[in-house]
Amino acid sequence: MRSVNKNNFEQLLIIYRTIHSPSFVETKYLFVTGGVVSSLGKGIISSSLACLLKARGYRVTIQKFDPYINIDPGTLNPYEHGECYVTVDGHEADLDLGHYERFTNIQTTRANNVTTGRIYQSVIDKERRGDYLGKTVQIVPHITDEIKRAVKQLGRTGEFDFVITEIGGVVGDIESLPFLEAVRQLRWELGQNSLCVHLTYVPYIAAAKELKTKPTQHSVKKLQELGIQPDVLVLRTEHPINTEVRRKIALFCNVAPDAVFQSIDVPTIYEVPLKMHEQHLDEVVLRKTGVTPEGEPHMAPWLHFLDKLHAATKPVTIGLVGKYVELQDAYKSINESLFQAATYNDRKLILKYIHSEKLNEQNVDELLSPLDGVLVAPGFGQRGIEGKFVALKWAREHDVPTLGICLGMQCMVIEFARDVLGMADANSTEMDPSTTHNVIDLMEEQKSISNMGGTMRLGAYECQLRPDSLAAKAYGQTIISERHRHRFEFNDDYRKTFEEAGMSCVGENPRTKLVEVVEIPGKRWFVGTQYHPEYSSTVLNPNPLFLSFVSAAISYADEKTEKTVESEK
Repeated sequence: MRSVNKNNFEQLLIIYRTIHSPSFVETKYLFVTGGVVSSLGKGIISSSLACLLKARGYRVTIQKFDPYINIDPGTLNPYEHGECYVTVDGHEADLDLGHYERFTNIQTTRANNVTTGRIYQSVIDKERRGDYLGKTVQIVPHITDEIKRAVKQLGRTGEFDFVITEIGGVVGDIESLPFLEAVRQLRWELGQNSLCVHLTYVPYIAAAKELKTKPTQHSVKKLQELGIQPDVLVLRTEHPINTEVRRKIALFCNVAPDAVFQSIDVPTIYEVPLKMHEQHLDEVVLRKTGVTPEGEPHMAPWLHFLDKLHAATKPVTIGLVGKYVELQDAYKSINESLFQAATYNDRKLILKYIHSEKLNEQNVDELLSPLDGVLVAPGFGQRGIEGKFVALKWAREHDVPTLGICLGMQCMVIEFARDVLGMADANSTEMDPSTTHNVIDLMEEQKSISNMGGTMRLGAYECQLRPDSLAAKAYGQTIISERHRHRFEFNDDYRKTFEEAGMSCVGENPRTKLVEVVEIPGKRWFVGTQYHPEYSSTVLNPNPLFLSFVSAAISYADEKTEKTVESEK
């Protein structure tokens, strides 16, 4: 039998897959808009559609266009905008990009999140360079052309079959008008290679016991006034919408009856892709963009996760200590990472939010003793910092599994310096520039920076782990890559002192030697990371450090249960 060169065989395999794969299509652009009210879940619908298309073998990416004038959400208060998500290439992005990655298992970049501020900045830079040859710069065509360029940038790479673009805000908002005008133009230019999915709200009037369709009709009418006819409607609702109501909406909105879908409340957002597939959303989208649906999406790994989620009944209780706990979106990626880790450990997550500003020596035992694990959250600034020190001291002394992330890790270092090393004024120069024990200090390259936006250590960096460390055992390897978002670092001048006292610096950047991971080997599980492991945790690939942390919390919970049983005998 004639032998085949390995390289030639691999090339033939690539050609075969290209020809016979469903990804052998012209790039399609799907636009997701929203109406009636905000926070309906455009990001979840976009992510669910991407999840289904990817499960069918297509190459998919998602981008978010935010109508605010900030360059990025990096300088926005979490109370204003929720979590700031960080991409692998160091872009500070909208929290919806976290949903995109968790649902699709695909890493995003700065090309996946664009704000009005970035659009205008780009146009003004071009005008200053003379790119417009002295012409008057206007919303149309210059701003809209820049938006269209950003929309099509991902498609031009040839890497994607579907580019899903979510337009932030609500139809009717003045800030969204340039984006919607750009969508109108693209719909004409792209023809069948584009499609608009419009998400609206159908309220239920309890007194009348009726679902009301008029808000949806007005929302679609507003979209039509802007020159955009939606191809697909997704109706957000708390009550089932029957066929008659859907037909009525289809009639008044010029949408085919089989292209009207309901998105009803479900116990977890991870069920939304299945609910959309049950109604054939992915098939309708494919047909309307000129693609013949074939077979079923490969959802076995996703279903496996949901099976474990529904089967889990035994709880694991984790306390999240932070200063933004009133706002669930402020720690969105951490919440989801814990949820995923608990599910894969066959446990139901009970997440307790503990406000660090309200935590003190008097109430710490009452608040933390019921917990199986403690997570000290990232953040910036002085507010709530002393409560984090109290939590970490209690958790360290009571040997409770503990994870500190970014500022949480820095607080671990400061608390250890104060209580174990006897450095009473130990601090970060972020909190106290005059401290004599600056165990956390500003990076040298940051000292000359005055601008706040996009100037931190951002994005993915390599970290080398000590082979015998808890972190290395969790990851199953010694070289990892995780994302960062910070200015201040562990002061290497103190490394030897900490090591000798029992806190090991087990992870470092192999190039700069900056400390990335600390842990106390004598404890059950006490680990701090300068990086943000939550940014890389997805439904199908949960972050190993979270899996290890939750596993340690479960073991601790089992120990407590055994002791309780023994004491009752």
